Amino acid sequence: MDKKKELIKDYERDKSKDYLIILKTLKEIPFFVGKNLLIDFLKGNTKNKSIKKNRLYALSNFGMIIESEEYITKIIDNLISNKFIETAKSQRNKFLRIIRITTKGELEIKNPKFHEKKIKNHIENYDTIITEEEIKIFNELKDFLQKYDDFQKKAIISKNSKILCIAGAGSGKTTVLIKRIEFLVKYKSIKPEKILAVTFTRKAKEEMQRRLNELNINNVNVETFNSFSEKILKKYQKEIYGRQMNVINYGNKAMAISMALNKSGFKLSEAINLYFTENQKRNKTKEDLSNLFMNDCFFIIDYFKIKNKELYDFSIEVDLKNKKSARMINEVCKHLTEYMKFNGLRNYTDQMIDAINFLKKSKEHIPEFEYILVDEYQDVNKIQVELLDILKPKNLFCVGDPRQSIFGWRGSDIKNILKFKNKYTDSDIVILQTNYRSSEYIIKFMNTLVKDMNLPDLKTSLIFEKNIKLIEFSNEEREYDFIIKKILISNIPKEEIFVLSRTNRQLRELSNLMKQKNILHILKTEEINSEVTAKKGEITLATIHSIKGLEAKTVFIIGCNESNFPCKTSDHPLVEMIKIEEYDKEEEEKRLLYVGISRAKENLYLTYSGKKPTYFITNEMLEIIKSQDNINNNSTIKE
Repeated sequence: MDKKKELIKDYERDKSKDYLIILKTLKEIPFFVGKNLLIDFLKGNTKNKSIKKNRLYALSNFGMIIESEEYITKIIDNLISNKFIETAKSQRNKFLRIIRITTKGELEIKNPKFHEKKIKNHIENYDTIITEEEIKIFNELKDFLQKYDDFQKKAIISKNSKILCIAGAGSGKTTVLIKRIEFLVKYKSIKPEKILAVTFTRKAKEEMQRRLNELNINNVNVETFNSFSEKILKKYQKEIYGRQMNVINYGNKAMAISMALNKSGFKLSEAINLYFTENQKRNKTKEDLSNLFMNDCFFIIDYFKIKNKELYDFSIEVDLKNKKSARMINEVCKHLTEYMKFNGLRNYTDQMIDAINFLKKSKEHIPEFEYILVDEYQDVNKIQVELLDILKPKNLFCVGDPRQSIFGWRGSDIKNILKFKNKYTDSDIVILQTNYRSSEYIIKFMNTLVKDMNLPDLKTSLIFEKNIKLIEFSNEEREYDFIIKKILISNIPKEEIFVLSRTNRQLRELSNLMKQKNILHILKTEEINSEVTAKKGEITLATIHSIKGLEAKTVFIIGCNESNFPCKTSDHPLVEMIKIEEYDKEEEEKRLLYVGISRAKENLYLTYSGKKPTYFITNEMLEIIKSQDNINNNSTIKE
């Protein structure tokens, strides 16, 4: 290698603020531009006619990002995903979509923060070392531990007081957590009532209790964060509130929304029309839209509570086209807050905050546990971590997977699991690498998708027929038709088939077609049937957010294009606006695709319509498909 090449190799340009160059460029160019012109400007392409004609080469940011078109496109798409820029139809040319900076983008230029929030999406590469002492214990407990691999065994019996178990998809994380509790009770003689196991959903709580009961372990405190907080509040209600308080239910919420809208001078139909776009209203009933509107209002109230902020007029921070809608929501939320306070109502967020505040003031009432175990640790948010800190567990066991962190939009913070070692410096990091669910090609495909997270690759010993397909269709109707035909001719039990989607809309459309064909199925979305599982003979149609933890022999993921991954639209307009700065939406969208893929045991079909598949599916991933696909030696099959 000559000296010039060595210098180039040694010089690493700081790319972390390239997104700011793009934002400033959109302010600098004196007219709206399309994506191609923007890319040519940034790359310094003087052959572009518009650049020549308008003397754009004289501007300060001309040629400031001399990188590949793919690199610049990815940053632009990321900025769109994170609402710093937006696309719109050109008034001069109906075939051209222009790119323009948003209010959020202009604020970012004035006070840049996004580059600091871009997560270094990896845990430092800690090797999981199994000591000779642990091997000796494995042998002593060989009957108890015989079903488990060595890394699972270490997680089950580790003596360290603080343990983070990074459990990849299909690696048996819940089984390991249950087995550790059994080990503590039966071999360490820990009293079950001195153990607290915390999970997120009522269904997961009930499943954990059922499995412990089967092991004849009956008095472990198995709770969700919400149920734990509620028990504290019920026990000390008079001290905390001094009056009767009730958890708000659906009827209370509907009444509160009606009252709040009335006080704000809006009818429900007017509010819905102002809040949602025509596209967002598509294929939704009035009831669907009412529920979405109601849930978003209460979510925004929760957002400010979690941030420990007073509800202020957030409409000043949104774009001009959304200001009227934001003002309405802000007014409605103020009246909802007053209604809840006056009527002695609280929600789950209130319960946690009130429990935390009480325990801070009344430390003598903090319950004591010898061991606390937390499931799905990648999904914890700020106040959940604060509650754990108040409990000050001497022994803490957290299990989760950063690759499956998909609820940042709801307030969870991936940094809690990524930075566990920083918080607990003497902790053990135990990494479960063996996937017991999926075939080797699906595992390889998954690993490649999230390789930039720098976590150890998952492994598997399962050898099935190599079956991953990426299939292109001319439109969504043909895409749906293909899936229905494949289902009708499949010999696989229907309950072993999932059809997954990024959006509710596609599922509803497909569900309607399945009803016409008398295909039995259940529909799972974030709001509807999220904890229901398919009965024998029923196919599962689900958003990826609502399918976590489940698996099937055959998985279809529909709409794998750049409109859905990362998702360009949302059923929650203002929630997106106020939440977007809190997390890297693009990275979370990639992890969402990972979760969908990781549900598949044997067969994986990725389908899409449009110009091209999502850029999350890289050339390396296409090669994996091609290597096991003999059809024209091509990675993508066309209908």
